[in-house]
Amino acid sequence: MPISYEPDYRTDTIGTYDGGQFFGSVTATLEDGTGANSDWYRFKRWYAVLHRFDHDGGHLDSQLWFAGTSEHEAASIDKAQAWLDALPGRVFGDIAIKLFHVETDGHVFGLVDESELYDGQDHAELLPDDLGFDPPWDGLYDT
Repeated sequence: MPISYEPDYRTDTIGTYDGGQFFGSVTATLEDGTGANSDWYRFKRWYAVLHRFDHDGGHLDSQLWFAGTSEHEAASIDKAQAWLDALPGRVFGDIAIKLFHVETDGHVFGLVDESELYDGQDHAELLPDDLGFDPPWDGLYDT
């Protein structure tokens, strides 16, 4: 599945490195039921994320670090940046990866097939970032 690099937007931390491809992000999850609270933003759980893939797009591993709740977003940004800086030969750009998922703290992180949620129409979702991909599979996404 191609994913287009967009500078200064949601896919500005993807590309290739000496070992293959990568997708880095800072993202938040919510515990079940907290989204209905008027102060839902206080329940955001911030994560630094780095997924690594081989040159053919197969998932190699994921680093996931829980920074804390709402006041810890900056710490997750710092951690994610350090991970990106450590990738040898890093070049930001388009990637093409295969479906994968990992779970941590009861949340799914990955690119998953969600076609059944779209009445059988082809659809993949990058979670928990909520980036949706549909045919013609051109690397562009919906949020």
